[in-house]
Amino acid sequence: MDIITANKVREMDDRERERALIDLREQLMMLYSSQTGGGLSDNPAKAKMLRKQIARILTVINEEK
Repeated sequence: MDIITANKVREMDDRERERALIDLREQLMMLYSSQTGGGLSDNPAKAKMLRKQIARILTVINEEK
């Protein structure tokens, strides 16, 4: 998985940002559902990384308003 930086988010257009946000939220939801089902995660820090990337996208979106 590629890390999304704030500079990359600023270069995206609105449609790309929304698509990336939806994709990251879906990944986070799937990760949480697999963890609650009793499965072990191969990368326990992945949830934290996904939350930070979601926050970066939302921050840039709110900065532009």
